[in-house]
Amino acid sequence: MKKIMLIGYGAMAQAVIERLPSQVAIGWIVAREHHHQAIGQRFGGVVRALTDPQACDETPDLVLECASQQAVAQYGEGILKRGWPLAVISTGALADSKLEKQLMQAGGKLTLLSGAVAGIDGLAAAKEGGLERVTYRSRKSPASWRGSYAEQLIDLHAVTEAQVFFEGSAREAARLFPANANVAATVALGGMGMDDTRVELMVDPATRRNTHTLHVEGLFGEFHLELSGLPLASNPKTSTLAALSAVRACRELTLC
Repeated sequence: MKKIMLIGYGAMAQAVIERLPSQVAIGWIVAREHHHQAIGQRFGGVVRALTDPQACDETPDLVLECASQQAVAQYGEGILKRGWPLAVISTGALADSKLEKQLMQAGGKLTLLSGAVAGIDGLAAAKEGGLERVTYRSRKSPASWRGSYAEQLIDLHAVTEAQVFFEGSAREAARLFPANANVAATVALGGMGMDDTRVELMVDPATRRNTHTLHVEGLFGEFHLELSGLPLASNPKTSTLAALSAVRACRELTLC
């Protein structure tokens, strides 16, 4: 039986818990203190609720971050310095070049999960031959953009047709939209980098899905990929596929 530490107890963490492979158990959950009572009631003494990963005196087989970019910045380096493997879903945290360097130099094994997008393996392969242009577009409903910086760029209540409201680099997108643009960072880290990956963010009142479009050109030729995913019912900002990529990371533990 493999034992993991889960960081976060929100919508994505709940989706992971519900789908956890039978050969994987949760030993620890790092969450805000007001969640600890609920964790205790749900798991009894089997799972230990923590406010900081460093309070764990054992060695998890995997630390799975399902919380936020802030959690990656706060805990990531310390986890890796202890030699614990860390899988990150909030890849946008690495838009901070200083943090990216710290994590890469901390030791341990850092895995950047594919999250809500497909084709990262093909992008990485294309990179070996040389990339010329990578463009990522995200199209979501107004509800998915509410509570984000998008509200300062466009009136989400007045949108009547699909509109692009942001164009810039992956680094800018990940910083301005920390809860929405992790895919942009994942694409950038797998390809041309944060500053050379172009990002377009779109609001579409006619959709209930989160659509991710990736267009890649290079010496290999070009490919165009579009994925239309359903958001989690409990959080329209989060794609179901992102949670499933975290579940897959747990399942891969059982293959070791």
